[in-house]
Amino acid sequence: MPIAVVVIAAYLIGSLSFAVIVSRVVGLADPRTYGSGNPGATNVLRSGRKAVAAITLLLDAFKGWLPVALVQWLGPHYGLGESAQAIAGLAAFVGHLWPVFFRFQGGKGVATALGVLIAFAPWLGLAVMATWVVVALVSRYSSLAAIVAVVLAPVYYLLNQGLLSGVPWRREAQGAKLLAVIVMALLLLWRHRANIARLAAGTESKIGAKKKTP
Repeated sequence: MPIAVVVIAAYLIGSLSFAVIVSRVVGLADPRTYGSGNPGATNVLRSGRKAVAAITLLLDAFKGWLPVALVQWLGPHYGLGESAQAIAGLAAFVGHLWPVFFRFQGGKGVATALGVLIAFAPWLGLAVMATWVVVALVSRYSSLAAIVAVVLAPVYYLLNQGLLSGVPWRREAQGAKLLAVIVMALLLLWRHRANIARLAAGTESKIGAKKKTP
């Protein structure tokens, strides 16, 4: 299995914008047409349909987890190791940001990145998720919670691998995953640049705030 097949398959899986797909299935407006215009679970929540938002969140996380898990299961037979897992996770994440099936108009990638991190290391995913939950509960800002969580993700990964305590690790294999985590964090910060500006101006919408839909 050439690495190109992994990249293409992971990108196509990531390109499934479940915020749009699920909304269409249940008869809701396209999430790109209201609220923040972001096709993600947080914006779907502004429709008032919590169950639909939860399903969107789970599916977006699943599509980040699946490509990495497939490489973990099938990769050894084709000589693919943890570096290929890192590439698969990053490709799925990029697919969410720029989905080929939806005119490259994707979401910000928080849930998909979480799925990738869980596949990389369950402890890492749980740490990032716990950070998001704590910051979101305290601040009521989903964007702020995402920003704090993604900034801490590479730090958590280093702690998980024992780098900060001097424990030996597999530098080449784990280095690829660390690089993928850093790239995802930087892309997530870039995708949240408008949110950062609104947070600074005090105009960012809080979790649960409803906006008119067409």
